[in-house]
Amino acid sequence: MHFTFHSFFALAALTFLLMSCSESFTDSRDGQSYGVVKIGEQTWMAANLNFETAGSFCPESDSRNCKRLGRLYSWAEASSVCPEGWRLPTKADFEKLIAEMLKGGVASSKGDAGAALKAKDGWFKKGNGSDVLGFKALPAGFRGADGKFDGIGGYAYFWSATEDDEFPESLAYYLFLSFSSDAASLNAFAKADYRSVRCISQ
Repeated sequence: MHFTFHSFFALAALTFLLMSCSESFTDSRDGQSYGVVKIGEQTWMAANLNFETAGSFCPESDSRNCKRLGRLYSWAEASSVCPEGWRLPTKADFEKLIAEMLKGGVASSKGDAGAALKAKDGWFKKGNGSDVLGFKALPAGFRGADGKFDGIGGYAYFWSATEDDEFPESLAYYLFLSFSSDAASLNAFAKADYRSVRCISQ
């Protein structure tokens, strides 16, 4: 029975991975290319968006960080910064992504879904993930409305298009991943902060 259970788990995970395929997309606005991964029925960019706008920032204000970690955007700008054919994911999109991992056997619970999304390197203190899906989540940290940067190397925050029900004027949801945890969680925080963007195909 022990062997049968693990064989089934491994087969389910393999079947799910075979449902994923990798491609690439070139943003016609600036010529930058991004990896693309299909996970279940969703198609995601496999890199943080790095389209430069007047209101966006490189992590720690270092242009070298933009090349690998992408740029940081306020929620208002994040809502419209994805290229044509792509959009900012909703809270429901992120929930579906996690649910697909659970259904496919890649993760056994939300408590280890983050490990499957995190890149195999770039996270400090042994916080790297397995990246079994090719999502390649990277820890760009964030920039507060006060201008201070924090969390680079340790935390990833991906804006969603969904506003908080109780405080829609000031808060919106984001997907959160940490170097110190294998979990993936959805939290609401200040729209005025600057966070990463992962676009999903329309």
